Amino acid sequence: MAKVKKGGSSRKVKDKWKAKEWYKVRAPRMFNDIVIGDTPSANPENLIGRTAEVTVQDLTGDFSKMHIKLNFQVNEVDGYDAKTIFTGHDLTVDYVRRLTRRKKTKTDHVVDIVTSDGFGMRIKTMNIAENRIQASQEEAMRRAIGESIVQMGKEMTMAEIVKSIISGDMGRNVAKACRTIIPVKRVEIRKSEIRSRGTEEPDSIIEQPIEENEEPEDEEPVEATVEESTEESEAEAKADAEEPEAAE
Repeated sequence: MAKVKKGGSSRKVKDKWKAKEWYKVRAPRMFNDIVIGDTPSANPENLIGRTAEVTVQDLTGDFSKMHIKLNFQVNEVDGYDAKTIFTGHDLTVDYVRRLTRRKKTKTDHVVDIVTSDGFGMRIKTMNIAENRIQASQEEAMRRAIGESIVQMGKEMTMAEIVKSIISGDMGRNVAKACRTIIPVKRVEIRKSEIRSRGTEEPDSIIEQPIEENEEPEDEEPVEATVEESTEESEAEAKADAEEPEAAE
């Protein structure tokens, strides 16, 4: 005779994935609104605040820029499109490690600027010198870097600043300012952060629009790391803990 379990619930376990829809994550107009990934959500409001990370190579196809990572954050949902804003960039860990070898001096510096179109940015530089440098030289170099980047911010828009970072022009110009003090092998813009936003959306910095495949179902979007907001993850974890098991 079969045993009958007591205290079991007859309610079926709901499949949470069936309740979710897939949304396309799009880069802002500064990067031609290209699709950079897909993310699921049961509620469009939960998409707000999610972050995505993609390399410049994925956006432009330029292999030499594979070490530059661009960071985006979802701020609006229109239908099944999750629109983002640009929040900054950083360099890959392995690229930074290759630059910082023995018998070289690495100096980090942080500069806060305001661009000509009202964006507040924090620029973090990394300077590589061939030989050991003295404290007085390091202080003079920091001062030259700060003055050079602040002046660029006054003369350039946020889009122009980002374009100069990606192209390497900002690093080269800062290196020239440092060479009057001490020979510098190279200057890298290690990281940038958008700390406050201007009133207008930045213009595109990609010269030729990136064309999407005419048959999107056969083409995978640019691979990007999309992170869910902390609030949604905690809510789902709590729901899983409270969900009763299905009766056998």
